[in-house]
Amino acid sequence: MPRPTAEDAKPFTGFADTTCRFFRALAKNQTRDWFKAHEDEYRHGWLEPMHALLWDVRTKLVRTYGDAALDPPKVFRIHRDVRFSRDKAPYKTHLGGFLPIAGRGSTGVPGPVALYLHVGTDNYVGAGNWIMEPAQLTAYRAALLDERRGGELTRILAKVERAGFVVGSHDALKKVPRGFAPGHPRAELAKRKGLVVAFPDLPLELLTSRDLVDWLAKHARSAAALVEWLRRTSA
Repeated sequence: MPRPTAEDAKPFTGFADTTCRFFRALAKNQTRDWFKAHEDEYRHGWLEPMHALLWDVRTKLVRTYGDAALDPPKVFRIHRDVRFSRDKAPYKTHLGGFLPIAGRGSTGVPGPVALYLHVGTDNYVGAGNWIMEPAQLTAYRAALLDERRGGELTRILAKVERAGFVVGSHDALKKVPRGFAPGHPRAELAKRKGLVVAFPDLPLELLTSRDLVDWLAKHARSAAALVEWLRRTSA
């Protein structure tokens, strides 16, 4: 399916349902025949609405980031990469997509993103940089050691945590990395190999509502200071 552009993307009117029945059934029927028989349900009920949703949210965020700062939305394939996995189930049980910061590439999530969303057997919404590449991680830790930049990050995270966001990352070290004393005020942040904030829980009733656009845009704007901090740090 060709990726829709801003010109041909339809307005988001909602996903198929609030319980993600398609993905719950897919989790129990991990076969190509079942998926092909239900592909239209997936395409019209989930894939097309996801593209529409991300384009609509992007439009809402242009005033925050600037049009040139956001690349077109990206939606992940439903097929799993099973080459190096013991789990050979061919299909993901959720659909994910994101709004990338401009210039960060088109495969995976190589840098900070303004919004990441997946819906299915579990739902998650967040923003930030889930996994930092080695050069990004080095720059991130150097920024933490800098009192001005590190102090700015501390204030940003305190503000979003008060608003109900949860700080996280893909992985973290057990001990502080070289260059940090165990008692450093940002030692716990230095252990992280990425930095994201998970949004407050997504109200399920919004999955079938146009109101989901405004909910996502509102929370993405709250996370924008973190995304901008990460962008400047890894530039």
